Amino acid sequence: MEKVSKTKRRKRLKRALIVILVIVVALVIACGVYLSKYYHADVNLEDYKTAVTQTKDGILIEGDDEGYEDLIIFYPGAKVEHTAYLPLCYELAENGVDCYIAKMPGNLAFFDINKAEKIVEKYDYDNYYMAGHSLGGAMGALYVAKHLDEFEGLILLAAYPTKSLAAEGLRVLSVYGSEDQVIHMEKIVEGRQFMPADYTEICIQGGNHAQFGNYGVQEGDGAPSITTEEQQKQTVEAILEMVK
Repeated sequence: MEKVSKTKRRKRLKRALIVILVIVVALVIACGVYLSKYYHADVNLEDYKTAVTQTKDGILIEGDDEGYEDLIIFYPGAKVEHTAYLPLCYELAENGVDCYIAKMPGNLAFFDINKAEKIVEKYDYDNYYMAGHSLGGAMGALYVAKHLDEFEGLILLAAYPTKSLAAEGLRVLSVYGSEDQVIHMEKIVEGRQFMPADYTEICIQGGNHAQFGNYGVQEGDGAPSITTEEQQKQTVEAILEMVK
């Protein structure tokens, strides 16, 4: 009887291991399929060749100013190719604020929240700002909340914080579109409790979620009544006013 019992246990264990293996394989395949589908940048890199330096961690966009005063570290939105934010960041660099667009594993900032640390260590600027779109903004806010003394400010594009940003001297700018149907307004409202004293909120009338970048229409988003160029123009103006 004891031998039969041991044989049954072995069979049960074998079946359990097979089930676990099947589940793991299915999860890996599902994850691979999910990450393989992302929003591709609608940008011609050749148009920005003279201003762009590509590295394994992302893209540095430098303006004509020879000084190294301000650098904005930019975290892309979820499943958005990082080069989609080149037009926005190029305009900032042209106006004296260099930008570094971080390239995230699987196009998800969640997988490398601390990437800003490498960038700060590599580039010597007087002032650092964190910025991010959607999930990228939320992850950037988490990083800043743990490194409040390293940043002059935080720029949230269709994003909100979940940890306290209360710190003397830290500035936060929140920008979102009136037609954004991806991020819910109640999340913006909830995020206000974590803001520092120097906090500015701007709603771009007619703007939506996707037009902070150049990657086409995002699923579930509202229809904009202004162009991508106009939304980014207003965004650049708001950021420059904050930084300068």
